Amino acid sequence: MSNVKAPTPIHLLRSHTSSVAALFVSADNERIYSGDASGRAVLTSTRTLRAIASWKAHEDGFLGIEEWENGNGIITHGRDNKLHVWNSPDEISITSGIGGSAALPGLPTPTLRFSLDVNALNYCRFSLLPTSIIGSTLLPQNLPSASTFTTDSSSVLPALIALPNLIESSEADVWSLPSCKRLHAAIGKRVKTSIFSENGRTGEDPTGILMSLHIFETTSSSPQSLKVTPELRILIAYESGDVTLRRYANTERQASVEGKDWEVIWNTKIHQEAIMAMQVSSDNRFALTVSADHIVGRYDLTASTLQDSSTTFRTKHPGNACIAIRDDGRVCAVGGWDGKIRLYSTKSFKPLGTLKYHKDGCQALSFVTSVSTTEQPEHDDHTDEDEDMSAEDNLKRSRWLVSGGKDKRIAIWGLISFAKS
Repeated sequence: MSNVKAPTPIHLLRSHTSSVAALFVSADNERIYSGDASGRAVLTSTRTLRAIASWKAHEDGFLGIEEWENGNGIITHGRDNKLHVWNSPDEISITSGIGGSAALPGLPTPTLRFSLDVNALNYCRFSLLPTSIIGSTLLPQNLPSASTFTTDSSSVLPALIALPNLIESSEADVWSLPSCKRLHAAIGKRVKTSIFSENGRTGEDPTGILMSLHIFETTSSSPQSLKVTPELRILIAYESGDVTLRRYANTERQASVEGKDWEVIWNTKIHQEAIMAMQVSSDNRFALTVSADHIVGRYDLTASTLQDSSTTFRTKHPGNACIAIRDDGRVCAVGGWDGKIRLYSTKSFKPLGTLKYHKDGCQALSFVTSVSTTEQPEHDDHTDEDEDMSAEDNLKRSRWLVSGGKDKRIAIWGLISFAKS
């Protein structure tokens, strides 16, 4: 790589007036969702690079933003202790040039569908399981609801969303959407042992607060039965540097309280500092974590024993804020406090290159979906006939990496395929 000229962004978006805190690219690669430190959200077309919508979603900074229901819904999560679900706006034709300002008059504003009161004390963003086999079963009607608004959920596929517990920031809750019913409360609740511990934290809370979490489903089968049943799992990264994988072991009950029936599959600690970010591969087979230290941790989510669960990779660059994994699981990008983005092979952790643009910290990263796993886009309501993309343009777009920094800029990078990585 020393003889190869460092690439520059192919596009720059100046839609925000505050540091960019959250990014998400839609599964069809058509839309970029971004949220900043002021609570403003912007929806940008990847075809025109013009803002489709811009609105004040939160009273404080963003923690996360994600598309839901194949583009019909938008979930936003802010430091104002609110999680909102919005109806996606109708896209309109904008006559300004590429990269037009999000401040243009006439941009549509999404309508608020419903909200959840959440605990944002630890700045841990939500984790969404968009379509859940477990969540599609009938739920008890007497579960507590935290919805601020009601909605007709009869025509919407259920989803599960994991969040920090409403009271204890070291525990997690799982909610069902759009019903806004809490299924599992206080996952990770620990038995109080002593008010003192070696690391200075109380014995009741030895791991510190949640820093990142990921909820997913897998399948399990019993030796006594040929029946394969879905199993709910949650991966939690902590302030102490610990990472814990848990499974819900009670197939008879759909809900739990105080973390009951959540069994620890393994717990491991690679980082000596608080985990700043965690990303899980699209197939839920492995996860990567970064911290203030120079280590990248890799975790095998298929492992059933602690011995096989984690691997430590030591880089030369401490101080990392975010991480993203390409959908094929072969390449990852790490965003540093120095604003640089470093690319690695997820298998060998061989460095693949460094991207330099952001003058301050890189706080958000998102790969687009590879065309190998996405059909060629067809004409739909989100596109205009004048903006149809050729197969070559679609292939180039499928290699994009989107980054956001404290410098209020969103950079779009055109990468090579890294086929041999």
